[in-house]
Amino acid sequence: MIRRLSPVVGSQWALNTADLRILEARLQAESAPGALMELAGLAAAQWFCALAPNARQVAVMCGPGNNGGDGLVMARWLHGRGIPVTAVQCGQPGSQADRRRALEQAVAAGVRLLDGTHPPADADVVVDALLGIGAREAPRGSIADALGAMVNHPARKFALDLPSGLDADQGGVFGADLVCASEHTLTFLAPKPGLFTGQGRQLCGELWIDDLGSPSLIDGNAMLLGSTHVKTWLGVAPRALAAHGGHKGRQGDTWVIAGEPGMHGAARLAARAALFAGAGRVYLVSDRADAATPELMHRDALPSGVTVVAGCGGGNAVATSLPMVMATAAQLVLDADALNAIAADSMLRAKLSARLGRTVLTPHPLEAARLLGTTTQAVQDARLSSAQALADELRATVVLKGSGTVVAHPGAIPMVCTTGHAALATAGTGDVLAGWIGGLLAQAPGAPTQYLAALAATWHGSAADTVPLGAGPLVASALIERMASLHPAL
Repeated sequence: MIRRLSPVVGSQWALNTADLRILEARLQAESAPGALMELAGLAAAQWFCALAPNARQVAVMCGPGNNGGDGLVMARWLHGRGIPVTAVQCGQPGSQADRRRALEQAVAAGVRLLDGTHPPADADVVVDALLGIGAREAPRGSIADALGAMVNHPARKFALDLPSGLDADQGGVFGADLVCASEHTLTFLAPKPGLFTGQGRQLCGELWIDDLGSPSLIDGNAMLLGSTHVKTWLGVAPRALAAHGGHKGRQGDTWVIAGEPGMHGAARLAARAALFAGAGRVYLVSDRADAATPELMHRDALPSGVTVVAGCGGGNAVATSLPMVMATAAQLVLDADALNAIAADSMLRAKLSARLGRTVLTPHPLEAARLLGTTTQAVQDARLSSAQALADELRATVVLKGSGTVVAHPGAIPMVCTTGHAALATAGTGDVLAGWIGGLLAQAPGAPTQYLAALAATWHGSAADTVPLGAGPLVASALIERMASLHPAL
């Protein structure tokens, strides 16, 4: 049964390519030869007819493997419904029996077949059935030529399983200039992590899924989180505000270390976010009071055993305070300049990995690249494994920000937050996220840090989703207000 996969509702498992292959082999062993491909191609034809009922000329670009076989079956079903369709065979077909059978049946049915790399010029819809999850490197030869031709063709674009060249596991692309963005994508069997992070969300367009009648019996490799995940906060949030005897002391305290002169704005944003997240008291550790936010309390020293947010606008001075903070904070959120200081100092790095308290790191891709000693592009090409590598090495929960924020924890399955969009691409929104995490940690010190960090990231993105995509930026101070408006009712 076909259903919409975006936006993600609640939480769902995603499977990586290796486990999808296991699932696929299991289902094929339990089915008649070619049955799985037949189901996929039929589902694709039904999906296509529902979304493009007025298509005048359809071109299905069929690669040499099973994804191409799905495309051939789709073309056969479209032809049977009287829809003008051309199946363009790109590359030398492989030896897969199902793919060969699909071609023979398409020929017998009278489907128009072309060998080549270019969709017909008069096609008004082009379907990408070139590679699917089979891509493991940059496309070459006829496949690369076909992808280039699709990119430059003016027709609407649809994709089967995923846009060819997208990494199903990580959200990166194989051959940056050769991946054709689709208006709609129909994926099969199970969601894939790469569809929801990195370039996946941009390239896939509207996502749909058909499990081909066989729900997965394999545990997932990543957990996808949608906007309704915010409601799970009710299960761990303190009940002080819902009780007549509640008071701020039962809501936890968050301490935010202010930055260098001229950079206090970032820390104030983080502190306000912690306050609006629900922390009972928020202290700004600074050499001056914050008259603009009278709810924040000013202190000039940091006590031990508390929840701390450090690095927001910290500048170079944050490096001198980090050893003490890492040694004494019960719960610690490290952002921005704190992460850069750790990346540049092996002693700080060692102290971080040896910390006994609970720690959350919130790097954007460049900060993650500095911590990993690699490039931003390398991080973006492998978002899940990059976040997991940092979490395992530094023994902390890692929130790798960006499209499809990844939240990793040592030895745990990564979470992918599917909310949010480019409205968050403005100064200070990362400080808001760090502060919100600090506010949640203060209120629920017994809840898993990965859960709280992912909850905050999903909440953050859900607030951005209240602004239409393309409507402009959501400034950080307004973001705090929108996040506050999404507090689930106690």
